[in-house]
Formats: sequence, structure tokens, C-alpha cells
Amino acid sequence: MNIKFFDFIIIASSLIGFFISVALVASPFYKSKANTYLSVSLFQLAFLTFMGWYDTDFGILELISNFTLEFLFPVTLLTYFLIQIEHQYLKKHWYIWLYIPIILSTGIEICIVVSQTLFNVYDVNFDDLVFDIKNNTAIIYNLFLIFWGRYLVKKSSTISKDKKLWLLRLNLYIIFIIFLWLFSNIEFYLFDSEHTTNLMWFILSTLLWWVLYYGVFKLQLVVQKDEIHQYLVSKKTNTNLPKKDVNQNEISKIVSQLYALMEDEELYKNPLLSRLDLANRLETSEGNLSKIINQEINKSVIQFVNDYRIESAKNLLHNPVFDKYSVEAIGMEAGFKSKSAFYNVFKNSLGISPGAYRKQNKVS
Repeated sequence: MNIKFFDFIIIASSLIGFFISVALVASPFYKSKANTYLSVSLFQLAFLTFMGWYDTDFGILELISNFTLEFLFPVTLLTYFLIQIEHQYLKKHWYIWLYIPIILSTGIEICIVVSQTLFNVYDVNFDDLVFDIKNNTAIIYNLFLIFWGRYLVKKSSTISKDKKLWLLRLNLYIIFIIFLWLFSNIEFYLFDSEHTTNLMWFILSTLLWWVLYYGVFKLQLVVQKDEIHQYLVSKKTNTNLPKKDVNQNEISKIVSQLYALMEDEELYKNPLLSRLDLANRLETSEGNLSKIINQEINKSVIQFVNDYRIESAKNLLHNPVFDKYSVEAIGMEAGFKSKSAFYNVFKNSLGISPGAYRKQNKVS
């Protein structure tokens, strides 16, 4: 890879990291207590990526980087995880002690700077020893807190599968970077080379782009979808889809049970719902289910399920209570797996996009 192009990637990624950090605390759409800690964590990563890659003297910035922010990062990220899973550890008095390492590191650096500035005391070997101790201790501290956070997220039963998946992926990404950090130290001491270090900066830069999409945009959709779902659960008697008026004498038992599954259990809201799942619930074969639905309703299984999803989405889009939520989040709550699937099915059914439908109903 051309080194100038590599430089451009690092600069762009660092700027993206700073941008995300600011956006998470400045935008009402993303602002939350959890995102505040994610913002601080990402800002540290962006700063460390920039300073670590260029390794030059930027005055006050260089001084800040010497305070070993690596001790602060795992604490803020762990706090982000705990807020997301609503863990009781956040209320414990001992939790504040997790900040002791960064306080000690900062104190040591201040003493070194003062001794060098006022008393002209400078010992290269001593500085190298302090750096090695702090660096290796930071690696151990990061691994301990990040693995601890992973364990707590895995045990959590208070969050949705989508949110848990995001937290575990982010955690795994960070673990991979910490191990690269460890291997880069080993490589430097044994071979006096920095290939692993360069790889680590590159992986860190890609993390910032990845978080922008999956951790900010996609996760916000999941959060909105969960909020919509919680509201619907609390107002369930008022938000159920109207039951279809069917003549029990004109339809088979399987179709009657199918209507019940859709209307009473709202199976259509499961984005992974398959023909096999429905067949198993109705104790029949996939082929027989498709044949019965086609003969009696003149639709395919997927068309039948999507009709319910469309009706659910229409109700949500029409309800002013949900105006603050994005169209994509509403589609997810209605049972669509992706934005493109929601838009395509909705437009094919009604001739307009979900966004246009929402605006049309506001006007009317």
C-alpha cells in the first residue's frame, strides 16, 4: 500500500472518529447517556490513532497522549456496555475505583514533566522503564475490563438480540485490536520492526468507519424499534390489527389457525419467519401449507405474511405518536428484515414509498 494513501486513510478515519464523537453528544437524534460514553471512547480511539500513527511533537497534544489514555478507554467503554444492558454495577460505590489507573498514570507523568522542566532531570533509561511499565500494565487492564464487559453482555437478558449482537461485535473488535497492540510490542522488542503496529493503526481506523454505520446509524434504528415495540406492548389493546372477518365454513382449519397466529401472536413481526416455521406451527408440510394458502387465499405464503406487515406499518406511519421515529425503524417493527425489503414491498402494494405515505396522511 502506498504510504501516502495510508496516511490519508488514517487522517480521514481520525476525522470521522472526531465527527462521530461530537455528533453523538450534539445531535438530539443520537444523544443519550450510553452514547455519551461511546462518544468519549471513540474520541480517545481517534486521538490515539492520530497521535500513534504520526508520533510527532504536537505540544499540548503530545503531553496529553503521554498521560496514557489507554487506561481511561476501557473504563468508558465498559460503562457504555453496562448502561446498554442496564447493569446494577453502575450504582456500586466501588465502580469509581476503576478510574484509579488513569489518575496514577497522569500523576506520574506530571511528576516527570515537572522534574524535567524545573530541575532539568532527564534519564532516558528511566523514561523508557516507566513507559514500558505503563504500556504493559495498560494492555493487561484493557484485556481485563473488555473481557469482563463481554462476559456481562453475554449474561444479560435485558436487551434485544440485535443490540446484544452489536455490543458483542464491538467488544470482539476491541479485543482483536488489544491483541494486535500486545503483538506489536513483542515484535518491536524481538525484531525492532513495526509491521504489526502499522496493521493495528489501520484496523483502528477501520473500526471508526464501522462504528459510524453499525454502531451509530444501525444501532439507533434498533433502539427506535425497541422503543416503538415497548410502546405497542404497553398500549396493546389499542394497537392490535383488526381481525379479519372470515367465514369459518369457507376456509380450512389450517388457514383459520394461520389467521390466529398472525393476529393473536403477531408472528409476522419476526423478520426471520419462514414458510417452514409456519408449517411446523400448523403441524403440516411446507408444500401443503403453500398449496392451501394459494387455493383458498390466492396468495403465496410470503405475500400473506407481508400483507400483515404492510398493515402494521401503515398503522404506525399514520399514528402521530410515532412521527419522531424513522421510517426504517417502523419497517423493522412491522417485521421487515431490511430497509430495501420494506420499501419494495410497500411500494409494490400501495404504489408509493413509506415516506410519501406518511407525508400524504399528514396532509390529509
